Amino acid sequence: MIENKNQSRTSLEQLGEFGLIEHLTKDFPIQQESTIKSVGDDAAVLSFEKEKVVVSTDLLIEGVHFDLAYAPLKHLGYKAVVVNISDICAMNAVPTQITVSIAVSNRFPLEALEELYEGIKLACNYYKVDLVGGDTTSSQTGLIISITAIGKANEDEIIYRSGAGDNNLLVVSGDIGGAYMGLQVLEREKQVFLVNPNSQPDLSMYDYIIERQLKPEARTDIRQLLKDLDVHPTSMIDISDGLSSEIFHLCTQSKVGCNLYEDKLPLDPQFINTCEEFNIDSTTMAINGGEDYELLFTIKMEDFEKVKANPNLTIIGHTTQESEGLHLITRANTKIPLKARGWNPLANNEEE
Repeated sequence: MIENKNQSRTSLEQLGEFGLIEHLTKDFPIQQESTIKSVGDDAAVLSFEKEKVVVSTDLLIEGVHFDLAYAPLKHLGYKAVVVNISDICAMNAVPTQITVSIAVSNRFPLEALEELYEGIKLACNYYKVDLVGGDTTSSQTGLIISITAIGKANEDEIIYRSGAGDNNLLVVSGDIGGAYMGLQVLEREKQVFLVNPNSQPDLSMYDYIIERQLKPEARTDIRQLLKDLDVHPTSMIDISDGLSSEIFHLCTQSKVGCNLYEDKLPLDPQFINTCEEFNIDSTTMAINGGEDYELLFTIKMEDFEKVKANPNLTIIGHTTQESEGLHLITRANTKIPLKARGWNPLANNEEE
């Protein structure tokens, strides 16, 4: 729920816009040398000297991207930062600063926003990024969060979606599909709660996949891991809209085809068990479910030996000539066209 009904409620009108911003951001320490001036003036001042700057923005809207029936505000604040930092990681850059803008309806007291910003602060501290600006305004439709993330990298370190070549290896970090199945569990329990508000669900057997949904992490570690392995990916993207959709983005911009192997997909046992419980196909969920925030990238074939045994990375396929198209090679060794059924933010999706 939005807040504990027994807590005190402070109207946002009591503070005003500038008072609210000052109140919510006063305890955010500066952690980056590139931050010259953060919150408190007309604009932030940043200095990156000779490094290139990368910038990404994401919008999260209540009822579209999150449901406050089961998403605690503290978790939501943390996740909103992670979503943006993940985009910086996908450029092989280091996240350094964020700006946060929110639109809120009058059902949110100050205490609710303090919870949200506590999550934002936790993420800033964990990822060593500075909050350097933002905006607040009113909303007639619930909570809206817009975060812009800023990062830095040397020019030769930046990786684009468009760099994959023919016969590159397709590699993914971590495991996939868990966040989407976590969402399915939460949606099911929400329906049970609506029928019986006194029910108390036991979610311990779903702890990993629910955490993947409510409190994901950005793979800031992969940049250094690849550097230590002496591997420079040819292309990269983060998995926010589903593996199949991201493969389409990467292959389309690189003008290549690909073969994705079903038996190579990295799936967590809890994810597989939950798919069986829901009687749905684990491969379909793994390649179409979004919000894993893992990194998908391509490497040259000669780098195979460097990554093949790394527990953080899995080789799931390879690129082909563009004319061959995109295919899924099933466990039965059948070659079927790969379709992108991931999250489309402009369509009426059922999933996030």
